Amino acid sequence: MASNGVSLAVDDAGEGTPVVLLHGLTATRRYVVMGSSLLERTDHRVVAYDARGHGKSSPAADRAAYGYEDLVADLEAVLDTLEIERAVLAGASMGAHTLLRFALEKPHRVLGLVVITPAFDPGIIEDSERLARWDALADGLEQGGVDGFIEAYGKPRDGPWQDTVIKVIRQRLSQHEHPVAVADALRAVPRSLPFGQVPDLGAITVPTAVVASDDEPDPGHPRAIGEAYAAAIPGARLVTDKPGHSPIAWQGSQLSKVIAEIADRA
Repeated sequence: MASNGVSLAVDDAGEGTPVVLLHGLTATRRYVVMGSSLLERTDHRVVAYDARGHGKSSPAADRAAYGYEDLVADLEAVLDTLEIERAVLAGASMGAHTLLRFALEKPHRVLGLVVITPAFDPGIIEDSERLARWDALADGLEQGGVDGFIEAYGKPRDGPWQDTVIKVIRQRLSQHEHPVAVADALRAVPRSLPFGQVPDLGAITVPTAVVASDDEPDPGHPRAIGEAYAAAIPGARLVTDKPGHSPIAWQGSQLSKVIAEIADRA
């Protein structure tokens, strides 16, 4: 599927209410509902695609063209090509920020939203230490491949999730046909603004759920950010983890149930 000179790898399965899945930075389309087919089995048409430069999608011709304006244009191209007028959008991290910008700019194309582990904080967008860390991850991946990225990432915080985090990072990064393009995205996405300020999300009126993980297993997506987004979006449902359990964002079947609930409301 073509979008502004980029070829996007897309899956389209099932029939019923359209649901479009958007993955996070360095992930692929398989890492939103983690292989669960619950949505397809419960009367939903599920569309999932690799973001530009990720997975089996081709790189952008311009190495800087990985900002949210580009990601939103790709989402619209997917909807247009598949002749989907309105859809429930469910996205994690970068995918969550992309669907929020899309919902603010094109509310007539959105039935409902599932915002999974958002991380964008307008207050720290220009923080030099934050940007330097993203650049270090990009350099590590570009120069040393998966091992270089892992070295730049450093040791995760001690706890029961430490080995799982490294295992998942390795699995995700092994899925990309164009790792240099992923490195380009690692430099561009953190410098791009999906929206201005958190109160801007108050303009969203469709049924919305925000999935916020606890900070121990997922410190890169602070629970407080998810809570702030849920508070800003009128009527949004906040979904959080059960103590002692793995994050809902890591459980495909549980996450699919949240998405299905929003689709039913929509």
